[in-house]
Amino acid sequence: DGKPVSLSPLELQPHSPRYTVSSQREHESLEVRVREVEEENRVLRKQLSLVQSRGPTHHRSNHSKTYSMEEGTGDSESLRAGIVAGNSSECGQQPVVEKCETIHVAIVCAGYNASRDVVTLVKSVLFHRRNPLHFHLIADAIAKQILATLFQTWMVPAVRIDFYDADELKSEVSWIPNKHYSGIYGLMKLVLTKTLPSNLERVIVLDTDITFATDIAELWAVFHKFKGQQVLGLVENQSDWYLGNLWKNHRPWPALGRGYNTGVILLLLDKLRKMKWEQMWRLTAERELMSMLSTSLADQDIFNAVIKQNPFLVYQLPCFWNVQLSDHTRSEQCYRDVSDLKVIHWNSPKKLRVKNKHVEFFRNLYLTFLEYDGNLLRRELFGCPSETDVNSENLQKQLSELDEDDLCYEFRRERFTVHRTHLYFLHYEYEPASDNTDVTLVAQLSMDRLQMLEAICKHWEGPISLALYLSDAEAQQFLRYAQGSEVLMSRHNVGYHIVYKEGQFYPVNLLRNVAMKHISTPYMFLSDIDFLPMYGLYEYLRKSVIQLDLANTKKALIVPAFETLRYRLSFPKSKAELLSMLDMGTLFTFRYHVWTKGHAPTNFAKWRTATTPYRVEWEADFEPYVVVRKDCPEYDRRFVGFGWNKVAHVMELDAQEYEFTVLPNAYMIHMPHAPSFDITKFRSNKQYRICLKTLKEEFQQDMSRHYGFAALKYLTAENNS
Repeated sequence: DGKPVSLSPLELQPHSPRYTVSSQREHESLEVRVREVEEENRVLRKQLSLVQSRGPTHHRSNHSKTYSMEEGTGDSESLRAGIVAGNSSECGQQPVVEKCETIHVAIVCAGYNASRDVVTLVKSVLFHRRNPLHFHLIADAIAKQILATLFQTWMVPAVRIDFYDADELKSEVSWIPNKHYSGIYGLMKLVLTKTLPSNLERVIVLDTDITFATDIAELWAVFHKFKGQQVLGLVENQSDWYLGNLWKNHRPWPALGRGYNTGVILLLLDKLRKMKWEQMWRLTAERELMSMLSTSLADQDIFNAVIKQNPFLVYQLPCFWNVQLSDHTRSEQCYRDVSDLKVIHWNSPKKLRVKNKHVEFFRNLYLTFLEYDGNLLRRELFGCPSETDVNSENLQKQLSELDEDDLCYEFRRERFTVHRTHLYFLHYEYEPASDNTDVTLVAQLSMDRLQMLEAICKHWEGPISLALYLSDAEAQQFLRYAQGSEVLMSRHNVGYHIVYKEGQFYPVNLLRNVAMKHISTPYMFLSDIDFLPMYGLYEYLRKSVIQLDLANTKKALIVPAFETLRYRLSFPKSKAELLSMLDMGTLFTFRYHVWTKGHAPTNFAKWRTATTPYRVEWEADFEPYVVVRKDCPEYDRRFVGFGWNKVAHVMELDAQEYEFTVLPNAYMIHMPHAPSFDITKFRSNKQYRICLKTLKEEFQQDMSRHYGFAALKYLTAENNS
């Protein structure tokens, strides 16, 4: 009869106690019928394509067309019939989406958590898409900083991002009292006709808690089905909220029947503007607020009140375009099979903990995109011309100039690799110190050093900026670890910046630069994650900054470094206690037994009795841990993995005439850990050591070119060392 047959995901299995011979025969019969229907559908599609190929064509070279076979209904009766019949398809001419037609998507996003959610939504859209995309992000300052950096470093072809200042729109909706957890930002979809460009005719509007399970072009194609004055494409609300029977005295805003959910909206902007949408929703909101006093579901209440008065505005989308997973919804009626699912909406404050018969399936689908490697989504859209990206062109030019036959090619390539970067992965708050002496501890780490975070937070109460080198899956592990830690969750002045893994080397200096760049204080303490600062170091450094006039002088304040080989250490509470442990052999000066030159110029013998800061001179291979102003030079990215990454930086500080000053009452202690993968490679791989030597020589030559005669001492010192 030409109707598609859907299989229930709960189909009885052969090993089920309720499975009978008759049900087996029914199952086999159903399989035969499904195969017949699939063949009928294949023939039907072929006939349709022949009809369309004979129809009028658009004269646009190299632009083939894709036809969405998606069904949709414009009225609730036929929609309900469609659900009962198993989401059956319409026959006849199907809507067209050009191969290279740009699909416009608008999202309101504010804050740190919503910025993380947007990434998962965007990943699910990118995974399925075949068209260029233009995202219109209505974002607050926090989300804009995070997402601008993310998309700039993601470099996905055929994706354009535009930002609109959400804070400027607050005055448009701040007069509406709103009880919903989304706050004032939950009302901003109402003003999109004013906010988005006047020449933008249509847009898909999405909540941040949406996951796509199909190509978004299928939803874009539904615009072609709008008739008459239909300007809003919405899915019916799947809870009983607007029926007003959830509890005694429950009084929702007015709505047509069950009302509509605004997690997914198709907006015909040009028609809405002509209809004076702005005036329409404002008058409705003002009238209803006289009796309702506030909204409970933010913009959704106002959209529904407008539709109640003007039902002709809405085109009702099939409910699988917004399968709503809040508690007590009818969402299970939207799908009979996995293939029916189009869009999943986690529209409950509980999010992944929501109650639903198939929640495990939905959760796994969501987690797939959450942990999916975003680098794999940098796919070209073949046959679609993309806008010229200056950053991408420069990168290609730099890479093309490298010699691929060079044995150190991979080392050189890493210097130009653009790593996707998600700033402020967790909530961050920092109040600047009134005396302008604040110091941020800067460090970088990978997954195997996570256990150091809590200890560092206990030792250092000041702000911290961390760059974490993680895969997408590891970033989610880190998130769960942090959210489960009372110590980390009690600290809001720690900035966690995720730099996503790419390539074979640990980009140590890129990570340091990312962490340095995103500090909010005038000074920074350049540390490493394996070190615990002495208790009270934060306050001591702030006093030293004033005492040594760091604001007006080029100084690098040295914090002497020690180490222990014991995993359990009774941490010294004072310099006297540290000296005692040094004498007993519980502590050592850092790397004295393997790399003495690295810290020898600190002059530990003098430090033992020093009571005032003292100056030391630079020597070859010196790599102390220092406190500097935030305007100090960046680390050189050519050094990756193990070797010369800090040495080169300290050399540059010296070339820029920084004065090295040792602090007499400061110390830090390196805690033991297994050798890193990179130091193992350095020790076992001869080519690694050869390439490091080559890069070192090239760096010294660059120093000579940049700093002239003054840099000759580095070549001389290196030859003598």
